[in-house]
Amino acid sequence: MVFVTGGTGLIGSFLLLALRARGLAVRALHRGPVPADAAPGVEWLAGDLLDTEQLRMALTADVTHVFHCAGLVSYAPQDEDLLLAVNVQGTAALVDACLERPGIRLVHVSSVAALGGPSAGAVPGSDGRMTVTEAATWDLGAAHPAYATSKYLGELEVWRGVAEGLTAVIVNPSVVLGPGDWSRSSTRLLRYAHQQHRFFTRGLLNFIDVRDVAALLVALGFDHPEISGERYILSAAAVPLGEFFRAAAAAMQRRAPTVAVPDWAAEVIWRLEHARAVLTGARPLITRDTARAGRQPVVYSPAKVQSATGLSLRPLADTLAWCASGLAGKAYSSGATVVS
Repeated sequence: MVFVTGGTGLIGSFLLLALRARGLAVRALHRGPVPADAAPGVEWLAGDLLDTEQLRMALTADVTHVFHCAGLVSYAPQDEDLLLAVNVQGTAALVDACLERPGIRLVHVSSVAALGGPSAGAVPGSDGRMTVTEAATWDLGAAHPAYATSKYLGELEVWRGVAEGLTAVIVNPSVVLGPGDWSRSSTRLLRYAHQQHRFFTRGLLNFIDVRDVAALLVALGFDHPEISGERYILSAAAVPLGEFFRAAAAAMQRRAPTVAVPDWAAEVIWRLEHARAVLTGARPLITRDTARAGRQPVVYSPAKVQSATGLSLRPLADTLAWCASGLAGKAYSSGATVVS
């Protein structure tokens, strides 16, 4: 039996399909409604990651593998406490539950945000880009987004489990692309391209196809049982954000954004949005962290995970063509508007 948290999320939903394709028995934790197109044959368990007793009961004696895909992604100031609760306390509770069942193998889905960006170990390239590997270290003296901090602290809980005898690996995906919920997570990038906005910010986008994430998770979970206490970056490549939007718009037969927002303008906009959020209590449409995301010319290297698994990663064109096909009905039925 395999236990999966976050089974209705983008990564979790494709992981369930991959696990069931192998004929594995799967139990999945979920909070919201289960989609009609969810993987067949899954035993669904409604609950909360913070319910420690439920987690213990979910890890029955026949559970051999746990994939922790649940997590909160947010850069809104209002969610700082919730980020710590879900991404840190929730992970700690799951690690504790796994430790009570000797022999369980845990695969923890973190984020490249937990690597903390370029460090002393980053390798500069001739094009000015800095290549970040798994050797990157968290800079305790630097300022980090609350989301990144929560993912880093969540990883510490997994490392604690490893020190106490848990068999576990950590994966750090970059931006995961797939035809998921049109209004959630990274799929909003595709919605932005579909809505034909005129503006885009400068920067690099590191990405990976969700199908590749699912395949790598299964490989690390089942095909390489000798691996434990390791982390793996999951990222296919990095492209300028403007290039990504042009390619995404072309795949969906939409008009691409053409006007690059200067850095100074983005700085003004996030400050105005912060003031609006403080005055009204509304969530800011753009924050300091999202305004500055991608400005550093950072490329996350997949060399280690490809060496370990031998799996290849899909190029952007293939991913966007698949996403456009899968999102076509959702896009037009979602009321997406065209900005002139």
